[in-house]
Amino acid sequence: MHATAPRNDDSSLSGLDGLIDLARYPIEDLDSAAGQALIEECRAQLADDGCVVLKNFVPDDALDRLERETERLSPEAHYNQTETNPYNSDGDASLPATHPKNRFDDRTNGFVAGDRIDSETIIRQVYEHAGFQRFIASVVGMDEIHEYADPLAGLVINVLREGCQHPWHYDTNEFIVTMMTRQSHGGGRFEYAPGIRSPEGENFDAVERVLDGDRSPLTSLELQPGDLQIFFGRYSLHRVTPVEGDKERHTVIFAYAKEPGFIGRPERAQRIFGRMAPIHEQLLREGMTRSDNLAD
Repeated sequence: MHATAPRNDDSSLSGLDGLIDLARYPIEDLDSAAGQALIEECRAQLADDGCVVLKNFVPDDALDRLERETERLSPEAHYNQTETNPYNSDGDASLPATHPKNRFDDRTNGFVAGDRIDSETIIRQVYEHAGFQRFIASVVGMDEIHEYADPLAGLVINVLREGCQHPWHYDTNEFIVTMMTRQSHGGGRFEYAPGIRSPEGENFDAVERVLDGDRSPLTSLELQPGDLQIFFGRYSLHRVTPVEGDKERHTVIFAYAKEPGFIGRPERAQRIFGRMAPIHEQLLREGMTRSDNLAD
């Protein structure tokens, strides 16, 4: 099981010309002085708190097209309302009720799964573009990154209607790349606790304090349409606060992995998308392993 190879020519970013502000963000020439400066600036921000935001990454004319695209696809979103803990897992009766694994909050939001996003869309062309992937890999300090082999979770549109929220949670991979295409009238604030856990441990005590209302470790962002965010979401607890007003909040999620063949847990696919792909059903029958022992 391997991720699909990028379809675009490694030698050119011409397919992204006009879609990305290449004058401000010279990702077409990462070996240049300007390209190296951009990479170093992004790396410094990630090292500082696990998040970098590139403001106005997309020029206004392309942003209009992106907003129309996600608006067209948004009716495909699967919505569900459920109670979930930060690990998208069941509770643990052997632990106290105050333990993070037993702290459940309302999650009401929608996701357009990757198999609903066709190959002609701008967002899929960006996701699969080798030059864009090369830029992201350089920023996160990897030789290369890979598209998900998971047909549902690799490229996703998150759709939040009025009252919807995504409560405290972690991502399934080490880093995530997102692009807001539509902001709500109010709410929808992105908040996170940088590096609150690590591969060495969950740091449950600190997580419990955040769930109890401790804001001292938190960073809060008001992202705008056209902003590109690179985020270490596997180790930083994060949430999106409830959306206010009748305008939906749309965010494109470009999910990559450091190894080919990454597939999310079948149970998580069922919770988020309301269904599993055949590969999830196969893994459910055969079992699956992860390279770390963290809760999901």
